[in-house]
Amino acid sequence: MEEINCDFSPMKQILIDDIHQLISKLQGNAEAINDDNNCLLGKFEKIKEDFLAIEMKAATFYLNCYLSPFTDKYPELSVCVQNMSRLRHGGLIVIQREDPLDSLVNPGIPIGAELTHTLLESIFFPGSPLHDGAVMVHQNRIISATNVLPLSGRFAGDRKLGTRHRAALGLTEQSDALVLVVSEETGRVSFAFKGELYPVMSRVG
Repeated sequence: MEEINCDFSPMKQILIDDIHQLISKLQGNAEAINDDNNCLLGKFEKIKEDFLAIEMKAATFYLNCYLSPFTDKYPELSVCVQNMSRLRHGGLIVIQREDPLDSLVNPGIPIGAELTHTLLESIFFPGSPLHDGAVMVHQNRIISATNVLPLSGRFAGDRKLGTRHRAALGLTEQSDALVLVVSEETGRVSFAFKGELYPVMSRVG
């Protein structure tokens, strides 16, 4: 990822505390491994769960860092994807950063409205005529809906990766845009950036 200057102090401190706790658990297991009567496999499984939880918190922290210089509406975006996650409504939201996207995106239907979580959620509500495709966000406004993004060719044979995720990766492989994805099947939230996909904390485990 790129170098950033981000100050979300409470979230940063939570991450630091969680990492220290994880290191302490690993050190405890290193000391306990000499005890032949103590099987550590269950503890390793718990550490793996703790590590994944820290990864999701870190992704959420960096997501806010990457969004905040380009839109003041990142709290609205966060509420939107959390609500969509809970309801398992699929969604694809492109946040334009510095790179122009006109040559990469097949344009959809113009919206031209201030970004709110309720408007975004209504766009992606199942059955809405606008719910297919991606929503384009620039600064604090929803520019358009039903946009078509280029698909990543790296994961063409991966059945676990749906069209939304491949589209998110495809656009971010060719630009500095950030793309939020909500899975319709699982409700899981992730974001694509620089051609990589990162999980984000959500109400769905």
